[in-house]
Amino acid sequence: MKLILIALLFVVYPFSLIQVDASWAQQPTSAQLVKTDTGWSLVRDGKPYYINGVGCDGSLGDLAKTGANSVRTWDTKDFTQKLLDDCHAQGISVSMGIWLGHERHGTNYQNFDEMAEQIDSAMKTVRRFKDHPAVLLWGVGNEMEGGEGSNPAIWSHIEHIASLIKKEDPNHPVMTVIAEIGGRKVEGIHKFCPSVDIIGINSYGGAPSVSKRYSELNGTKPYIITEYGPVGTWEVPKNSIGAIEEPLIQEKAKHYAQSYKAFKADASCLGSYAFLWGHKQEATATWFGMLLPSNNRTAIVDTMTELWTGEKPANLCPEIKSLTFEGSNSVKQNQLVRFKLDAFDPETDPLHVKWVLSAESSSYVTGGDVQAAPEEFKEQIVSADKTSAEIKMPESGGMYRVYAYVDDGKGGGAAANIPIHVEGNVKMRPAQKSDLPFVVYEDTFDNAPYAASGFMGSAEAISLDPRCADNPKTGTHCLKISYKREDAWGGVVWQSPANDWGDLDGGYNISGAKTFKFWARGDKGNETIKFGVGLLGRDKKYFDTTQKEVVITLTDQWQQITVDLKDADLRRIKTGFFFSVEGQGQPLEFFVDGIRFE
Repeated sequence: MKLILIALLFVVYPFSLIQVDASWAQQPTSAQLVKTDTGWSLVRDGKPYYINGVGCDGSLGDLAKTGANSVRTWDTKDFTQKLLDDCHAQGISVSMGIWLGHERHGTNYQNFDEMAEQIDSAMKTVRRFKDHPAVLLWGVGNEMEGGEGSNPAIWSHIEHIASLIKKEDPNHPVMTVIAEIGGRKVEGIHKFCPSVDIIGINSYGGAPSVSKRYSELNGTKPYIITEYGPVGTWEVPKNSIGAIEEPLIQEKAKHYAQSYKAFKADASCLGSYAFLWGHKQEATATWFGMLLPSNNRTAIVDTMTELWTGEKPANLCPEIKSLTFEGSNSVKQNQLVRFKLDAFDPETDPLHVKWVLSAESSSYVTGGDVQAAPEEFKEQIVSADKTSAEIKMPESGGMYRVYAYVDDGKGGGAAANIPIHVEGNVKMRPAQKSDLPFVVYEDTFDNAPYAASGFMGSAEAISLDPRCADNPKTGTHCLKISYKREDAWGGVVWQSPANDWGDLDGGYNISGAKTFKFWARGDKGNETIKFGVGLLGRDKKYFDTTQKEVVITLTDQWQQITVDLKDADLRRIKTGFFFSVEGQGQPLEFFVDGIRFE
């Protein structure tokens, strides 16, 4: 599910730290699977190794203090060297994720060149890091199987990569990761992927019952719970105003504990990775984080520390008993609403409280894709203290959310939020303000602000390869675009949120940008392509505040294309890039790189 944690995990590790460190080159560890009388065991350097892990975006030193022994990644970037070295220094192992493209992002598992590139990229990573002592296992893909997992081409591709990894690195098992276990996913892996040793399962609301359901599906391979946490945003009903209500942190902590205990009781489960040692904007600012945006730990960390070590932390995090407000949850524009907070600290440490009013997220279900943080309205908070706040609702109608953040001054925190609807017409608000330069695509777009999800026209004839290493202009990769038809037309729009054509809020406020620039070249030259930014007109509920396009005839050499934006309204750009191509009598390929607003 958590596609887009990829960048969150690596952003703190500078690009300069990519050189191989010879100090560990001759110190590989080994991990093997052992079949037992009751299930399976993972053995690392001759000792049983049960995974008490997390998906990681926070301090590794602080993580080690909790008793966690492993982290999981979703991808391997140039920054992986630093992460592995730091994990090894802390005694923490790494489940090495190898990213595979998703069909919903345009990856075509029938495309020869795309699949060859994924294989080459995976094996380059394995050869580079297989002897690092922090490596525990290889995780090939994350939720690349799609809804039902019924495409055998995907499973065959995974099997091919897994078989190559096992030949290259016999010291570490190979896993592939799926979203829950419905459809034909478990069946597909068992039938098509004999080289896959372990099934990784991402499960949230259904996590406590995974063991039972896996057995009922006749699963025989060992498994790891690769993501678990609170009940997912897609698993809760909407309330009377059409919003989802986030559980209190102590309720989330109980679900983490219930899930963990269920995994631990199953002899076929090799361990688990809690989501997320860090924080992430997904539906709300706090739904999935074990840490708050301030990096304060929460009661979830206290709960997991006790489960991993058998002992409670010396200083427990504060808790919020309730966050309420007076009156209806649907109010008038500019109405003053009073909110009440009931919070406490187990050690009676003095508490500091921060109140935040923000617009509601554009989508409650993102599939893990990057989601812009909604706009905040600091000026609307009329008065606030440790137990209450008076907040004047905005003059624009729509959905909003009020947050209360609690801090005990000792690294512990708590948060609660409550949605509220403001009646009346929704006035156009700027999207999330973005710093400049604002990059749409550069090197790869795994965690880019826009998703290449808006396929148009002859979509079946289009394939995108964001990892093309054929003469990139910037970095190590460029975007390769293939159009297989000789006639008709097709195109792709980069959207925020993914798959939205103007029905949902989203996009970015890129005000201040004067130019929109990108590099492009043709495979042979003389390819005529329409490029642009801003495709959604004012007939849409959420439109692009500017539309620009250019038609370019490419050469076989890189040329930089510049679009003038000096008089453009950039308060909301929901479609950050698009191209369309008319059939030109033969299939064609072209390349794009370095797409950015400056």
